[in-house]
Amino acid sequence: MTDIKMSSRDRILKAAGQVAREVGPGHLSLDAVAQQAGVSKGGLLYNFPSKAKLLEALVEQHLADFSAALNEKEKHQAAGLGAAYLELFITELKQRQPPPSGVLAALAENPDFLAPVRRFNRDLLDRMKASSEDEGAILVFFLALEGMRALRLFGVDILSPEEQDVANASLTEILLHSQRLA
Repeated sequence: MTDIKMSSRDRILKAAGQVAREVGPGHLSLDAVAQQAGVSKGGLLYNFPSKAKLLEALVEQHLADFSAALNEKEKHQAAGLGAAYLELFITELKQRQPPPSGVLAALAENPDFLAPVRRFNRDLLDRMKASSEDEGAILVFFLALEGMRALRLFGVDILSPEEQDVANASLTEILLHSQRLA
């Protein structure tokens, strides 16, 4: 989809993510977002009446995009939700996609903006636990994967590509073990 065909709301959200990556999540300003999106500040405020509403929408968009990608992977993954989750993570690593700066911007503004992320993660974990009889294996799998994602999000990922491959292979084994028991 080209920027011309995007709604002003979508252009603003895309711009907000770009600005957060460029200047850092804590320095995101409405003026910079409006300029990046090619809209007036009034146009931005029409779509998002406050910076808080913009940041909430960034988090919601991130979750919706991640959920859609996860559901698409799950449709094509015979091994289930956990395998789809791991495959999506590995795909993001290999594509070197930047972490979602909007989530960090929301955290910098107000930690309560992450409540939808907590709900999403709780639902994801519950769904994975429901498909396995080995709750411990699923918990370790989920925590390890989320830990690696958090390292990337906060820019403190110290794992080499080889170490990431080893961790991913171990997570695959944990997942296969939990499915054999089910």
